[in-house]
Amino acid sequence: MKNYNYYSPNFTRKKRSINSIKIIVIHYTGMQSERESIMRLCNPRSKVSSHFVINQNGKIYRLVEDRHIAWHAGKSCWGRYRKLNKNSIGIELVNKGHQFGYTNFRKKQLLSLIKICKRLIKKYRIKKRNIVGHSDISPLRKIDPGEKFPWKQLAKKKIGIWHGCKSSFLRKFRRIKISTKKDKIKLVKNLKKIGYCFPTNKKSFFIKTMKAFQRHHRKELINGLADKECLIIAQNLSKNL
Repeated sequence: MKNYNYYSPNFTRKKRSINSIKIIVIHYTGMQSERESIMRLCNPRSKVSSHFVINQNGKIYRLVEDRHIAWHAGKSCWGRYRKLNKNSIGIELVNKGHQFGYTNFRKKQLLSLIKICKRLIKKYRIKKRNIVGHSDISPLRKIDPGEKFPWKQLAKKKIGIWHGCKSSFLRKFRRIKISTKKDKIKLVKNLKKIGYCFPTNKKSFFIKTMKAFQRHHRKELINGLADKECLIIAQNLSKNL
């Protein structure tokens, strides 16, 4: 698998230990062109970077070495990990994103992503549950890689997790509101077990976290509302972790 090297100065100089690499975070570039994306990720003034960029034809650019901490995750949380730059590998997929005309991810692009992820999973023994989108770890700030990202397709390749529920069964419970306190507690408990982080009693945070969960696991309806379909999916996912 050939990588084309571009140098980004936006990383922490001190090398981290191999054992600290636990998570893969998938992003989209959210800019109007591939060139513009790479220029920004390599510009010292932007203070952002990633380890890899994959263009729409599947060409892979390496910007930062694995052992260095790239600045891609920002303020973030997943399970017991906080400020995830130090524990993660960041992969950017060239895509204009929601602001400039969000499109489907290309087949060649996804094939390259699968190859990189498989190599990283093997090298660093990364758990399936720790392959996440930027919106999963930073739901207040981010919505990428978004609802067009094919998490189910990747999960079939053992990259990330997916539920085992049939869509025809799930659809019956869509928009059916969770009414009991017991079910609400159960949903939060399951979401936390998956990895989502919650502060106490912040409704706006909960809604955005639910949207992140829906973008990843129930993309047909992203409304931030907790319904029985979401509860069933969360239960199924957490049961199989």
